[in-house]
Amino acid sequence: QVQLVESGGGLVQAGGSLRLSCAASGSIFKINTMGWYRQAPGKQRELVAHITSGGSTVYADSVKGRFTISRDNAKYTVSLQMNSLKPEDTAVYYCNALVLTATLRDLEVWGQGTLVTVSS
Repeated sequence: QVQLVESGGGLVQAGGSLRLSCAASGSIFKINTMGWYRQAPGKQRELVAHITSGGSTVYADSVKGRFTISRDNAKYTVSLQMNSLKPEDTAVYYCNALVLTATLRDLEVWGQGTLVTVSS
């Protein structure tokens, strides 16, 4: 079993900043890609950013230049620094990880989600 626990969501005014963090635990051999997705009310879940174990990153066009993803491979953590937040960034943010378990099984794991609300 592998679990992801997120923290750092909340309410912020437009133009402000928040930092989301996610920690993985359990039967882990290696974590490949870690990332953040978000789902706004009435919309589909979408990729925000992801980062490989080697540090390569991908960002959604809507967050480029404002959000920064980082990870600590030794601690199995991933963070998302969100600056210059806009009301349209309001959503539930989910941590995601592609894990190779200790029994060498590939597993996709999701966190429980953390709400980010940006007021105008």
